[in-house]
Amino acid sequence: MVCKEMIAMLLAGGQGSRLGVLTSAVAKPAVAFGGKYRIIDFPLSNCINSGIDTVGVLTQYQPLRLNSHIGIGIPWDLDRNNGGVTVLPPYEKSDNSEWYTGTANAIFQNLKYMESYNAEYVIILSGDHIYKMDYQEMLDFHKTNQADVTIAAMPVPIEEAGRFGIVITDQNKRIVEFEEKPEHPRSNMASMGIYIFSWKVLKDSLVLLKDQGNCDFGKHIIPYLHEHGAKMFAYEYNGYWKDVGTLSSYWQANMELIDLIPEFNLYEKYWKIYTKCDIIEPQYIAPEAVVEKSLIGEGSDIYGQVHSSVVGAGVTIGRGSVVRNSIIMKGVTIGENVTIDKGIIAEDSVIGDRVQIGFGEYAPNSYNPKVYASDLATIAEASVIPPDVRIGRNTAVAGVTTPDDYPDGQLAGGNVIIKEGESA
Repeated sequence: MVCKEMIAMLLAGGQGSRLGVLTSAVAKPAVAFGGKYRIIDFPLSNCINSGIDTVGVLTQYQPLRLNSHIGIGIPWDLDRNNGGVTVLPPYEKSDNSEWYTGTANAIFQNLKYMESYNAEYVIILSGDHIYKMDYQEMLDFHKTNQADVTIAAMPVPIEEAGRFGIVITDQNKRIVEFEEKPEHPRSNMASMGIYIFSWKVLKDSLVLLKDQGNCDFGKHIIPYLHEHGAKMFAYEYNGYWKDVGTLSSYWQANMELIDLIPEFNLYEKYWKIYTKCDIIEPQYIAPEAVVEKSLIGEGSDIYGQVHSSVVGAGVTIGRGSVVRNSIIMKGVTIGENVTIDKGIIAEDSVIGDRVQIGFGEYAPNSYNPKVYASDLATIAEASVIPPDVRIGRNTAVAGVTTPDDYPDGQLAGGNVIIKEGESA
């Protein structure tokens, strides 16, 4: 039997519904980030940088882009005969076919995969956070304390603590209480959704709670183990960590990359972030173009102006166009004399000539105010915006639109256009 000290199980099946039209056709971990990366690149890179060479990636929602991106794991040096990366979608069993119904249920359904490596420890990861962490240091902490479970935790503002699982520890970092999204948090140490389990403890708890509906680590497994006296410790992390689960946090995290001294450095030699890279030509900046404080992806042709923006690979920005404070993803074509201010334009979209995106003032969104709650204009992937239209702030567009979709030639702030077959 193959033996590994620790293997990783990476939960990457989430829809990411708070990202609105950005995840209408792609799982959140596959959403582009920083011009050339996808969100899942960060935990995968953390694994190989931490010496973990066996990773199971659990997919479910819109898995095609994710599966294609991961492939056999070559960019992360995870193309291995002994271990490597394995994509683990839900599958049909002899008696039934069952979707993953919770984070712990997804892990339970892959017990045989984990058993095949005879690992002493299993680290559970989320595929939708931006951070760098040495999981080996966390494992050393786990072993030093002879823990059953170690939860990575970080301090957050107390007013935000109610959004997280909160741990309360003694002076030795042993967890004495665990509260899942408490109304009145008594600690600001928030669970990062990163867990190291000793294998027997993980297996036994998953089997015991296998009939629990929507079985989840934060809601079921962790409280159960705590109630039954498991040795649980909190590993405190104080580095950069971003949950890019909302449009505003996703936009903010991208904008932080272009700061003069970025808080999150993509280019550290000792902790590289790896990704699948297509072989494409270099970018072209025309003589009349202006590029200021921006990231520009390979193969992009810039004829207009780009200010304080993140531009992906293979993007075209036409003459006379001005892009500010925006995220332009891979393969987008922007026509001539276009203005974009605080826009998120998803992959392979086409923006017609003389379009204005991000005009006017913020207005509450009439379609989904919980998702669209900022002054961003968000365009879904493969959308088409016809020439000579104006799109206001806190808006969303998904699909191939025509001039008839824009009364008086505009989409006023707070409104959406979702074409048939698309979702928001």
